[in-house]
Amino acid sequence: MPSAYLIAHVTVTDPVQYEAYKKLSSLAMQAHGAEVCVRGGAIEVVEGDWQPERLVVLKFPSMAQARHFEASPEYASARAARQGAADMRMLVVEGV
Repeated sequence: MPSAYLIAHVTVTDPVQYEAYKKLSSLAMQAHGAEVCVRGGAIEVVEGDWQPERLVVLKFPSMAQARHFEASPEYASARAARQGAADMRMLVVEGV
């Protein structure tokens, strides 16, 4: 079964409030077995004009488990804490 990656592009608008989201999302990641591959590290664009501020990449054993994390009550609490603190674009992609 192929793994799956949840990829998020984040623009933080309220860094203080965003800290609450980070704490709650960390708890949700732990509860759902997410492997954190990237979480806000340095970004260097090498091609194109995309200028993301913050990227997050989480690895899950399957698409179903990634979707289950995203739809979970634990992550819903994190999402509620993020309201007004960041703009988020998120997708789940099947790995190899």
